[in-house]
Amino acid sequence: MSTIISEVYDAFLAAGAPEDKARKAAEALANYEARFSKIDADLPVLKWMTGFILAGVAGVVVKTFFP
Repeated sequence: MSTIISEVYDAFLAAGAPEDKARKAAEALANYEARFSKIDADLPVLKWMTGFILAGVAGVVVKTFFP
């Protein structure tokens, strides 16, 4: 059984959506939220990697043009 966002499910039901479609839509939104939280967890590592690469490129540029 998938997790759902109960507030979204209730909102779909209040808007007049059938129960099965409201449940599937709430499950789909919960899956997207899980994907975004994983991306948010990976961002610090990607920022550090980008910083090291930029520092390395800057070092090569300085060494090349300013001997």
